[in-house]
Amino acid sequence: MAVAVAVAVAAPPLRAQVAPDDKLTALVGGTLIDGFGGPPLRNSVVLIEGERIKAVGQVGTLVVPAGAEVIATEGMSVLPGLWDMHVHLMINGHADYAHWDSTYPPIFESVIMPASAKQLLLAGVTSARDLGGPLEASLAVRAAINAGKIPGPTLYVSGPFIQHAPYPGTELFRWGVSGEKDAREKVRRLARAGVNVIKLIDQDRMTMEEVRAVVDEAHRSGLPVVAHAHRPEEIRRGIEAGVDNFEHTGLATAPGYPQELLDLLRARAAQGNRGPLFWTPTIQGLFNYERVRENPESLDDPSWQVGLPEPVIRDIRES
Repeated sequence: MAVAVAVAVAAPPLRAQVAPDDKLTALVGGTLIDGFGGPPLRNSVVLIEGERIKAVGQVGTLVVPAGAEVIATEGMSVLPGLWDMHVHLMINGHADYAHWDSTYPPIFESVIMPASAKQLLLAGVTSARDLGGPLEASLAVRAAINAGKIPGPTLYVSGPFIQHAPYPGTELFRWGVSGEKDAREKVRRLARAGVNVIKLIDQDRMTMEEVRAVVDEAHRSGLPVVAHAHRPEEIRRGIEAGVDNFEHTGLATAPGYPQELLDLLRARAAQGNRGPLFWTPTIQGLFNYERVRENPESLDDPSWQVGLPEPVIRDIRES
C-alpha cells in the first residue's frame, strides 16, 4: 500500500520548528520513497505543517511535537503524489463504450466524473490530464476540486476531442470539424472556455489543412496539442503539423510502423528548436485488461467502486 504525499519541501532532518497555532500532521513508520532517486528511508517520519512538508527523518531521530496528529504508516510506502498523464473521468471501466456513452452522460458531471476523480486521488494520483470529456462537466469538476468542494487530483482538462466527425451519440464530448475555419473556431472556443490542452484524435481522417489549423490555433492560444497516435498516418500528420505529445504510440495492438515513420519520429525529437516531443504510452490500460481477465476476483476490490451507485457498479461488473 502506498501513501501519496502531494507536496514536498525539504527541511532540517532532526526537528521541525512549528508555530503553536499551525495544524501539524505526522506520518510515522512507513518506508519513504523521495522521488529523487534516493535510497528508501525505512521507519520514516514526515512532518506536515498546513499544506507544506516541514521535516523528514526517522523514528528515534525526528521528534514529533506534542499535539500533532499522528497517522501510522507502518507497512506502507510514502511517496510524492503521482501524475496520470492520460485519463478520462467520464469513463469508469465499462467494457461496452457504446452502451456507456448512450446511458450515462446525464450523470457524468454529478456522479461519474467526481467518483473517478476521488478514485484517482485514493490511488495516490495527485495530478492528472483529462484528455477527452464534456466541456462544461470537465470545467465544473476541475473547479469543484480546486475549490475544495470535492476530493480529486489537480486536473488539466482538454474538454471534447477534436476530430473529423463525432461517432453517433457522442457529440457532447467529441467535436467534429469541417474545414480550416471551423477547426480554428472550435479551438478558440475551447481556449476561451479555459481548457489546459487540446486533444486531437483520428487526424488521419481530417484534411491536413484542418490538422494544421487546430495545432496552429492552439499554439497561438498558448495551449499544447496532444494527439491520438495509434495508426501510422495519425503519427505522420501529427509530426507534420507540429503536435506536442503523442498518445498510445507503440502499444502491442498497434500496427507495425514502417522505418520511414520511425525515422520521422527520431528526426522530430531531435529538433530542439521546435520544442520537445512527448510520448504517453498508456500501457497500463492493457495490463489492467489482462489482469482482470486472468484475475476476475479483482472486480470485488471496493476501491474502483468508491462514489458509484450500486446500479452503475453492477452494470460495470457485468460488462
